[in-house]
Amino acid sequence: MISSALIKELREKTGAGMLNCKKALEETEGNIEKAVELLREKGLSAATKKSGRIATEGIVDSYIHLGGRIGVLVEVNCETDFVAKNEEFKSFVRDIAMHIAAAKPLYISKEEVPEEVIEKEKNILKNQALNEGKPEHIVGKMVEGRIKKYYQEICLLEQPFVKDPDKTIEDIVKEQISRMGENIKIRRFTRYEMGEGLEKKSENFAEEVKKQLSQE
Repeated sequence: MISSALIKELREKTGAGMLNCKKALEETEGNIEKAVELLREKGLSAATKKSGRIATEGIVDSYIHLGGRIGVLVEVNCETDFVAKNEEFKSFVRDIAMHIAAAKPLYISKEEVPEEVIEKEKNILKNQALNEGKPEHIVGKMVEGRIKKYYQEICLLEQPFVKDPDKTIEDIVKEQISRMGENIKIRRFTRYEMGEGLEKKSENFAEEVKKQLSQE
């Protein structure tokens, strides 16, 4: 029996119709991630259809935390000025800025990570696995698994959302697309941390940001 709550969650993720969501969940035995993929394959995901549309409106927002010790600028695009002025959209952009302050991503997506960075990381992870005494025939699979975790650490869209770790930033972007009815793109961001790169006493400002967000 597929619950209405699960159907609603899938609808929010994809924008597909209720009946299509129910059928997808039934076919995947209630596995929501597989149901998302199934709807995409069938071309029934509204978020997928909207993702190809041009988004040239939007806003640039800022977030300053800890008395000016961490600052973020982020640009998020949408299709119309009407949505850009919507309070829900503004709140969404604010959440993205706060997440960036807390999670310290380096890139927006996996596609932005330079190939040389990934190759260097793969070599490090391979040597680590071999030094741990792992058999060479399983090292490749271990490296791929650890690279996936590495992407989650450095890529904004792959990171668990600090306010709801069960969802990634990509998930909440797709939910926003479904709610707003427009394509939405996180285009670029810059994160500043006071004294970054300078020798100073150890202070984990990002952890303090996460603590504050968890209390909101």
